[in-house]
Amino acid sequence: MDERAGISADALASFVVFADHLNFTRAAGQLRISQPALHVKVRKLAQALGRPLYHRSGRRLVLTADGVAVARFARAHDERLADFLAEFAGGEPSRPVVLAAGQGAFLYLLGDAIRAVLAEEPTRLRLVNCDHRQMLATVRTGQAHLGVGVLAALPDDLSAVELATVPQVLLVPDGHRLARRRSVALRDLAGAGLVLPPEPRPHRTMLEQSLRAAGVEWTVAVEAEGWPLITHFVALGVGVAIVNGIVPAPPGLVARPVTDLPTVTYHAVHRPAALSDPRVAGLLDRLRPPAR
Repeated sequence: MDERAGISADALASFVVFADHLNFTRAAGQLRISQPALHVKVRKLAQALGRPLYHRSGRRLVLTADGVAVARFARAHDERLADFLAEFAGGEPSRPVVLAAGQGAFLYLLGDAIRAVLAEEPTRLRLVNCDHRQMLATVRTGQAHLGVGVLAALPDDLSAVELATVPQVLLVPDGHRLARRRSVALRDLAGAGLVLPPEPRPHRTMLEQSLRAAGVEWTVAVEAEGWPLITHFVALGVGVAIVNGIVPAPPGLVARPVTDLPTVTYHAVHRPAALSDPRVAGLLDRLRPPAR
């Protein structure tokens, strides 16, 4: 890098770690430097570029669009250097392909593909568990090569590939009055106690808006984080729940499609240039559903 411009490889490498954590204390700990020293590195990098690289949103630090671009460039620079050194030494690239996704995708959608990749080459794949917002951020900054999740809208700056489209289903005990139906509508939930994710999770917001639009009165039976705990509460008889159709109904529960809720689509997203790496392209092929 051009030291005269005040931009060094060290500053870029430090910024990548900061971008991963968006927390000066944790990033400084990983870098084994003091928090004030990291502040200075990030501030000087921003001054050299003439652009702010992050800002505060409430209690969180958030990268600016320029910060995302710098993190992506710095990570790509490190990867190209690592690949060159491996090739120069007569070896193969050793860095893993990074896949970011949420709990539901890892539990119910991606397991077979991950198992197959790890069976071939255990060091080839690294997994990052995060929510959909963090997943998009990790792909944009280059922390992950591929991300998988349910997206409210397809991002303009990333390429997206459809992996699976499933209905939203009502989970109820097999002795419940609605278990005898082949499908249900929102109006059938009048007076029900629902097991819901906490606010402001997108699934919770969507359900509240849909139930309100349908004129359905309901109550919160309990709030639970993650499909396994939601399913567990339904099995205990605490309430009923609407979940994505990839969630299997365990013994004692049945799943019934909710006819007046939209289907849910899981997409894999990546930066447009990511598939130039054959290992990333190969992982995406593994994730795609088989051709019919």
